[in-house]
Amino acid sequence: MIRFDDLLQPDRGQPAHAIEMIAPDDHAGWLARQSPRTRGMVAAQGFRGKHGHHAVLPGEGDDWHVVAVADGETPWSLAGLSAALPAGTYRVGGHEGGGLGWLLGQYRFDRYRRADEDGARILLTRNAAGIADTIALAGATAQVRDLVNTPASDCGPADLEAAAAALAKRHGGTVTVRRGDELEQGYPMIHAVGHAAARDRAPRLIELVWGDQAAPRIALVGKGVSFDTGGLDIKPSSGMRLMKKDMGGAAHALALAELVMAAKLPVRLHLLIPAVENAISGDAFRPGDVLRSRKGLTVENTNTDAEGRLILADALTRAVEEKPELILDFATLTGAARVALGPDLPPLFSDDEALARDLLAAGVTTHDPLWRLPLWDGYDELLKSDIADMVNAPDGGFAGAITAALFLRRFVPAGIPWAHLDVFAWRPTSKPGRPKGGDAYGLRAAFTVLRQRYR
Repeated sequence: MIRFDDLLQPDRGQPAHAIEMIAPDDHAGWLARQSPRTRGMVAAQGFRGKHGHHAVLPGEGDDWHVVAVADGETPWSLAGLSAALPAGTYRVGGHEGGGLGWLLGQYRFDRYRRADEDGARILLTRNAAGIADTIALAGATAQVRDLVNTPASDCGPADLEAAAAALAKRHGGTVTVRRGDELEQGYPMIHAVGHAAARDRAPRLIELVWGDQAAPRIALVGKGVSFDTGGLDIKPSSGMRLMKKDMGGAAHALALAELVMAAKLPVRLHLLIPAVENAISGDAFRPGDVLRSRKGLTVENTNTDAEGRLILADALTRAVEEKPELILDFATLTGAARVALGPDLPPLFSDDEALARDLLAAGVTTHDPLWRLPLWDGYDELLKSDIADMVNAPDGGFAGAITAALFLRRFVPAGIPWAHLDVFAWRPTSKPGRPKGGDAYGLRAAFTVLRQRYR
């Protein structure tokens, strides 16, 4: 497996192939300045003034160099090159912004097949101070991708627990886990959703704490549904096909916790992952059941396929008990979010204006965009139940992403800054540096905000 810290290195003048970057509107001028021989060579390689095009040109002796087109310096401006160029060492003249894409362009999920033996592409950079941060962000993104890409047979609740334990061991944290029937009293909604699964896939609440007890406390919560059949409100096969990714929120929370701990931010970190498999058996929870939450509120279960908000509610209640000054939760929560904003743009929900503003701004600066949707009070009445304190999924399907967020808000008291990110955790089509499959959304934006607030 290629290590990211081998692929991005300080430029100390070592031999390397040069990469010349030009903008799309500079292509014609660049071409006019070249010799007829060079123009013929780039034409033979199909080199045009389009983002992502490149050509390899001979230099002196055995040397050669690259000319490439990039539409500005984004994290992904070099991603296509790192996947397409031959193995070797490269330096880019006057272009320092694409290190993350260079690394992630070489990401491969090869757990179940022979890895490609095509060698490493090393990028030299003059921005030596930024190397560690870029490698950390690439590693966290790869961690999300690996977890989400892993099939449910190898990524159940116990495997999420193992991932948290490994994370704690790397950074000196402490993990506490409540499993199976011991959840019934303290975390009844996590228990209700998960107890139909096989014994070795029993539900659990995974908690990791790290950092100075006197430091500001922050909580990260991630939905960990390792596989979602839909329960007795069963999904069709087409809807179940990608449900290995329903633990994508947990993957994001684990990766963000890794970034926080590796950066040694001065915080008391509380990571919470409610991990379940929403399975079907004679013991599965039913439509119409009334569930009691850890907070004491009762929930009429109108849809067993709206289970993620149930387990998150108990986890959020536990997070609140420690009186954090900030809560972020990540969840692959609603199809309605995808209908509204598509796969690339996670909706952000927050009643805290400063937190929402900071996350949106960080999304712009890190090219990791979020889009704020409202916690619209007028839709709160849609959660009304005739027999319990609320329903988990209103009839009619209107404003599904908003009503899910409103449901979660009932478990976070006013006054605690909280943001909910409804992430897709999956890329349906490939882009340079972003292959089809599991992916991280909002991760860089969230870490940027935490690092700005806690230095």
